[in-house]
Amino acid sequence: MTSQIQPSDQDLWSTIAAGDEVAFGRLFDRYARAVYNHVFRLTGSWTLAEDVTQATFLVAWRRRGEAAVLVDGSALPWLLVVATNTTRTEWRSARRWLAALRRLPPEREATADPAGDIVARLDDERQMTELLAVVRRLPRAEREAVALCLWSGVPYAEAATVLGISEGALRSRVSRARARLARMVTDGNKQEEER
Repeated sequence: MTSQIQPSDQDLWSTIAAGDEVAFGRLFDRYARAVYNHVFRLTGSWTLAEDVTQATFLVAWRRRGEAAVLVDGSALPWLLVVATNTTRTEWRSARRWLAALRRLPPEREATADPAGDIVARLDDERQMTELLAVVRRLPRAEREAVALCLWSGVPYAEAATVLGISEGALRSRVSRARARLARMVTDGNKQEEER
């Protein structure tokens, strides 16, 4: 059995910058699942997560000539920030599209999606939508900290570097976010019991 030594992200990025598609494929294989899961946690939609993951790696390919922000030799934190920014762009586009759609006269007959989704995907999306409704009430800085550190497992030091803040400030954001989320969930449960 032969073991292959995996090239570092720094080595991959150097060859990607020169236009090496195979190296880019390795980077994609290494991090696509993590980016996909990160975007799902941000959007609550598997379909949108697929689209944004593709767009994230397209941005990475287009920016291959630039120096990527590698944190401790890893491209993952940078890719997650690109994915977060791509998600925001997608939301802005969707809001504009929905506003334009609302200006159109209503259709006579709505057509159902003939494919139908798998029950598990629907349940995942429903649960994630409920969670996002709570998380979106957090300040933006705390949402970013939750998404990077708690949901995607990026180490505090790496996330702090990518966000351009100190590790202590990031830890503080995560701590405040956890406390706020605990209060929101507790308050929500009390309101449910009172009904």
